[in-house]
Amino acid sequence: MPPPRKIDLLPAELRGWLQEELRARGFGQYEDLAEALNFRLEEAGLDLRIRKSALHSWGSEYQEFVRLQEQASDWAQEWLGEMGMDDQARRQSVLFQMLTTLAFKVMRAEVEKEGDEISPQSLHFLARMMKDVMSSSGIVQAMREKDRKEQGAKLDAAVASGDIDAEAAAKARKIMGFA
Repeated sequence: MPPPRKIDLLPAELRGWLQEELRARGFGQYEDLAEALNFRLEEAGLDLRIRKSALHSWGSEYQEFVRLQEQASDWAQEWLGEMGMDDQARRQSVLFQMLTTLAFKVMRAEVEKEGDEISPQSLHFLARMMKDVMSSSGIVQAMREKDRKEQGAKLDAAVASGDIDAEAAAKARKIMGFA
């Protein structure tokens, strides 16, 4: 198995910073970026220096990865919009299913490879993508809970103002699924 690339040896926080910087710089300015990265490595006391060429090579791969993610997101949003699926939770579910399918294909392809043919980077990106989708589902759940509380508060206010009676509010809560 070939030795890992220097960029693959970066601590997670520096790799995250590098990804943000690449996007902010429009995937350019590699000389300045290499200088800034090496300064951060030195500040962190790490005996690791990364040249512009290595940074450019990795940055090009990362740029393609970002481009594919954006295309997939645009496609999914358009596809779901055409199907009339405006609800965020359903969109999240479909995207998760698509990613799960993609994950299965990538993992199956990696399993069929021999030792040094396996790409740790593609597995890393895949795992990160799945983790991000999984964590964002918690955000969707929190949004749903907030909406339920707001709807409940509106029903309470309508009962208090006399617009509807308590029985009608209870029926509405039951219909909306948060009785």
